[in-house]
Amino acid sequence: MPAMQEVLATATRSIDERIQAKTLHDVTRFVGVDPVFIDERIRELEKEWDVSRTFEAKAGLLSLAGIALGVAVDRRFLLVPVVVAGFLLQHSMTGWSPSLPLLRRLGIRTSAEIHQEIIALKIMRGDYLERTEYPERALAGARTWA
Repeated sequence: MPAMQEVLATATRSIDERIQAKTLHDVTRFVGVDPVFIDERIRELEKEWDVSRTFEAKAGLLSLAGIALGVAVDRRFLLVPVVVAGFLLQHSMTGWSPSLPLLRRLGIRTSAEIHQEIIALKIMRGDYLERTEYPERALAGARTWA
């Protein structure tokens, strides 16, 4: 029987590969288009929430809901903010939390992955030394820049 870490690593790789494939698909849509559309996509990406921001917002929302329910319904709901605070502490110390794999499974990207797509689009637009029409090459270049 495989160790739990191997199972988690395989699942994480699968999720990461799916997110990278979607990024490649998104970049491919902009091959040969007017740079105005690339500018618009870059603006969208600059507003996209990354996994850390989503995690923090979810933690804040759950904490506030737990406090409100604890005051209005039943004091046992006050355990929710305590658990959330524990997860936040764990995340700050280890960089991992039980909800992070779920967020990744939902397709929420890291800030580095979002930045890679921005760089790849800029490469395709010709912002750097050499413009390319190949999205794979643009993403490979973006990984070296990021």
